[in-house]
Amino acid sequence: MARVLLVEDDEALAEALSLALRGLGHEVRQADTGEQALGVLFGEVAEVDVVLLDVMLPGIDGFEVCRRIRGKSMVAVILLTARGDAVDIVVGLECGADDYVVKPTEPRVIDARMKAILRRSASIPPPSDPVLRVGDLSIDGEAMTVTRAGVELNLTATELRLLVEFAAHPGQVLSRQVLLKRVWEYGYVGDTRIVDAAVARLRAKVEVDPAKPALLRTVRGMGYRLVKP
Repeated sequence: MARVLLVEDDEALAEALSLALRGLGHEVRQADTGEQALGVLFGEVAEVDVVLLDVMLPGIDGFEVCRRIRGKSMVAVILLTARGDAVDIVVGLECGADDYVVKPTEPRVIDARMKAILRRSASIPPPSDPVLRVGDLSIDGEAMTVTRAGVELNLTATELRLLVEFAAHPGQVLSRQVLLKRVWEYGYVGDTRIVDAAVARLRAKVEVDPAKPALLRTVRGMGYRLVKP
């Protein structure tokens, strides 16, 4: 069971999706504006595991809500968008969303995506060494932390799993499809834009100069590889 905050201004759709998710065993709270959603997350005593966030909201839109969430919390965020527009998807992922779903879709698809995210949040595949070191980074898979010079970096569960995957295979080129399977658990078919956006966010947190990445290198036409200093 997940504790879900559904942020959707279409009343009929929100009620139908809430009912379906409750039928699948989840606890659902609803908000119909971004302001209300932020109030539930940060103004009340509310435990939330996953935020299902509509992009097109009255007032502040879903992108801005996601940015504000990421400024304070690493809670899982799945964007709900009525448009499969590439720009919208990339913007949403760059705002810090963990995943997106194009509406309309089956509640079981959303259920599967939430479960995959919660599995990523619950555990990190154990590396061969208890603590992996990459340059001045220390990656503790058991404690689910990454530190630089003793200061913990604020990584989401997805970003942490992605970094562990790279660190466990230094110098090896990992394709986007392989990363989708190992990190997102999507199998071979999936949207590789999720990988690109997550790598960009990860670089912003672990690279000294994200514009000139020294650790996570792009291998054109193939994927990414980690270069140990």
